[in-house]
Amino acid sequence: MGLLERCMLLFNTSNLYEVLGLSKDASDSDLRRGYYKMSLLVHPDRAAGDTQATEKFQVLGKVYEVLKDQEQRSIYDEQGVVDEQSDNVKQERNWEDYWRLLFPKITLQDIVDFEKKYKGTEEEKQDLTRLYLQHAGDMGRIVESALFSEGDDEARIRGVIQGLIDDKQLPAYRAFTHESTKKRNHRKRKAEKERKEAEEMQKDLGVSSEESLSALIKQRQKCHEQGFNSLLANLEAKYCSPGGRSSAKKKGKK
Repeated sequence: MGLLERCMLLFNTSNLYEVLGLSKDASDSDLRRGYYKMSLLVHPDRAAGDTQATEKFQVLGKVYEVLKDQEQRSIYDEQGVVDEQSDNVKQERNWEDYWRLLFPKITLQDIVDFEKKYKGTEEEKQDLTRLYLQHAGDMGRIVESALFSEGDDEARIRGVIQGLIDDKQLPAYRAFTHESTKKRNHRKRKAEKERKEAEEMQKDLGVSSEESLSALIKQRQKCHEQGFNSLLANLEAKYCSPGGRSSAKKKGKK
């Protein structure tokens, strides 16, 4: 399967710029920032053990490599095709090592801090606008694709989009305005189930919500089972912060 087909399958678009949340006139710095933003959502530290997330992470790296190469970008812009035989697409490098090479100082705490600064900003609103149009109002896909979107965020995201529709900045897609209660409840049940699983994991570890993220990381380092590490990785990234969060603010992993 070619890169464009993989993009369509994983991101619901074959437009390389849209995969990175950018427009065609994006600068080199825009490309780097777009790659950074979108890869945060599926970074191995946040989605350990998730096969699709790992594949998305790999594809994002290849998309970035293609677009930052001026020659390949020009060909793509002019013809809408990607040279599948190029090293940027063909090679199977360690994309996590590559990501850490580009962003060597980024830590899990950086991700948590970025999330706090990002939510509620004009930048997030622009990203939600793009996703709403890209997915034709399908709230399930929007929540699944939005950066840092958790179970508790759905009502807030829906409110942002509804506000843009009311202001005539977005079309009123039927998939959004007439979504069935059954679909909404299914997402809610899934988020609640995952939130409870995380709380149970905290209890099993003997780690309270008031304890720091570093304490959880130390707990993780004492265990070497892959499945346990995967679940705890999600717990660290999605339910804890250095200052601690109250149980009322814990979120459900997508």
